[in-house]
Amino acid sequence: MELEQAILARAQQLADQFAEQARRTRETLLREAGERRRQREQREEALARALGDRRYQQRIQAAELKLQSNLDRVRWNLVRGVEGRLEERMRALIADEPAYLKYLLGLLREGLDQMQDANLTVRANAADRERLAAVWDEVRGEAPGRDLRLDDAPIETLGGVLLLSEDGRVRVDNTYDGRLSRLRTRLQQVILERLLPASQEPGNPSTG
Repeated sequence: MELEQAILARAQQLADQFAEQARRTRETLLREAGERRRQREQREEALARALGDRRYQQRIQAAELKLQSNLDRVRWNLVRGVEGRLEERMRALIADEPAYLKYLLGLLREGLDQMQDANLTVRANAADRERLAAVWDEVRGEAPGRDLRLDDAPIETLGGVLLLSEDGRVRVDNTYDGRLSRLRTRLQQVILERLLPASQEPGNPSTG
């Protein structure tokens, strides 16, 4: 009987030890599982915030690109509209023969003042070449010591003159197209400044 009781007591003791170990193991597993879940939730929350921020930035960038595209379209239409009106005024000036000849000679003199070369070639469209040819002796008389040649081959332009040095490396483009090209950059800048003040440009916060 004593042996049986000793065996039973030992068995109970081992059972209690295993139960305690199992309890501790369960608590450890539950705690580790909870920690892993908490870390996973934190990562998922951080990822969600990052994705949300990224989507927000993408939406802002898309809106800015759309705004810039619309502004570019408006600016281009305005520039083209202004250029159209300039062309109309140019054609009206050309129709006024005395006024246009005075203007044409003014462009030529302006070009001559900007160039130091002694030998120059002057080019113009067919109609302006005829106008210049009619007064060429007068033009040459205003430039003593310089050899001015009126090119026989006409160029494609609405009006004005193109001056070239003898080697062609130096030029003053006083044609309508050349002057408009130089004006276009400034014209676009002025229009953009009116459309979008610096404090309201895409990507810049308002200072108001």
